[in-house]
Amino acid sequence: MRNRYEDLPAFVTKDGSLVRELMHPQSHLNEAQSLAEAIVGIGMSTALHRHLSSEELYHVASGSGEMMLGDEVFEVSAGDTICILPGIPHSIRNTGEVELRILCASSPPYSHEDTELL
Repeated sequence: MRNRYEDLPAFVTKDGSLVRELMHPQSHLNEAQSLAEAIVGIGMSTALHRHLSSEELYHVASGSGEMMLGDEVFEVSAGDTICILPGIPHSIRNTGEVELRILCASSPPYSHEDTELL
C-alpha cells in the first residue's frame, strides 16, 4: 500500500500536536504499528503524557526543540531519534524558529485510549 501525503487529513491529538497518520491499521493495510508526522508550532509544546502500552520512536525530521523524557530534559534537532518506552512521561517543545516536524512510529499502533495526559 502507498499513501500520498497530500491525501492524508491532519488532526489534533490528545497531546495537542497536529498529526497526520501516514500509516495506521484503522485506515490502511498494515497490522502491528503506526507511523505519523507530528508538527509542533513555533513556541508551542505538547502536553505531558504517556502511553500505557505503546513504545514510540520519535525521529526529528526538521526543526529543533527540548524533549522531556521521564526525569531527563535535553535538546533535540533534525536527525535525532528518541525511544520512548511505555509508561514514560514525555513532551516536546519547539524552541526553534521553524515548525518542529517529527516522525512518530508506535507499536502497538497509536490510539487515543492508550494516551494518558499528566
